[in-house]
Amino acid sequence: MGDAPEKEVAVIVLAAGKSTRMKSDEPKVLHEVCGRPMLGYVVSACRLAGVDRLLVVVGHGRRKVTKRFAAERDITWIEQVEQRGTAHAVLCCRKALKDFSGSVMVIAGDMPLVRRATLVDLLEVREESDDAVTLATTVLDDPTGYGRIVRDDDGNLKAIVEHRDCNTEQREIHEVNPSYYCFDAEQLFETLERIKPSSSKGEYYLTDAIKLLREKGHGVSAKVEIPAEEAIGINSRIDLAAVSRIMQDRLQATLMEDGVTIVDPDNTWIEADVSVGKDTTILPFTFIGVGATIGVGCRIGPFVRVAEGETVQDGSSVTQAAPIEAGTS
Repeated sequence: MGDAPEKEVAVIVLAAGKSTRMKSDEPKVLHEVCGRPMLGYVVSACRLAGVDRLLVVVGHGRRKVTKRFAAERDITWIEQVEQRGTAHAVLCCRKALKDFSGSVMVIAGDMPLVRRATLVDLLEVREESDDAVTLATTVLDDPTGYGRIVRDDDGNLKAIVEHRDCNTEQREIHEVNPSYYCFDAEQLFETLERIKPSSSKGEYYLTDAIKLLREKGHGVSAKVEIPAEEAIGINSRIDLAAVSRIMQDRLQATLMEDGVTIVDPDNTWIEADVSVGKDTTILPFTFIGVGATIGVGCRIGPFVRVAEGETVQDGSSVTQAAPIEAGTS
């Protein structure tokens, strides 16, 4: 696996939620991870996976969200006027996809650690199996709060049971649903019409589609297992910090693999979309802002801030004692 899919694919990104637990007036998906809105990482992963149609469902703070991404013309914005659950959010996209008959992937906009390879694998597995839905799972040491993957005696996917609805036996299940789905478009929208609101919140949950599809005799599968870190969604400032740390490690690892020396990764912070040339050394207590460009063979730090979008020319040495203007253009 790993090649981009050949068939036409649509993706629905769910980004309508509030920042209630983050105690913020800012739309959740605009909170930044390493200088970039978390939604930006999800959208980027979808593009890299070869998605043909990109729909983003917005609700709370929709004007702020659409303004922040106004330059990205390939996004179709779908408004969910009332937040009535994940199934309702997806159903809001039905009109926009009325002539679409391929695979529809559904993912959350607050999970920026998603990788291209995961999405490609998910798409390939569904198309090869021709199941009505394929979803990814992961195994967590502490599955609290996640929907459990319930399988039958043959190991086939039977249902997803939300944590609050689990019985004692089901709460011992460590395989969980991180909310990465790939549906057949026709089966998806037909099934969404049959989902009933939950008794607890009156919301329509996408997870109920699994049971309904199975009852109709359609193929449902959970054959893609992802790393636990890709299951981390952001619901609090604590989650935001944890995800930012993981993303920072990824960004630094990519630079080091490309020939950059980072002397002390724990005491260096490099934001997203930064370019650093090979044989450059970054010393401790250095901050490099989003979109900055640093040339080949530079020496940056210690105690230096390279501002957002700034350029440092090849061969420059920038230290606290030597102002950055001396080595930039």
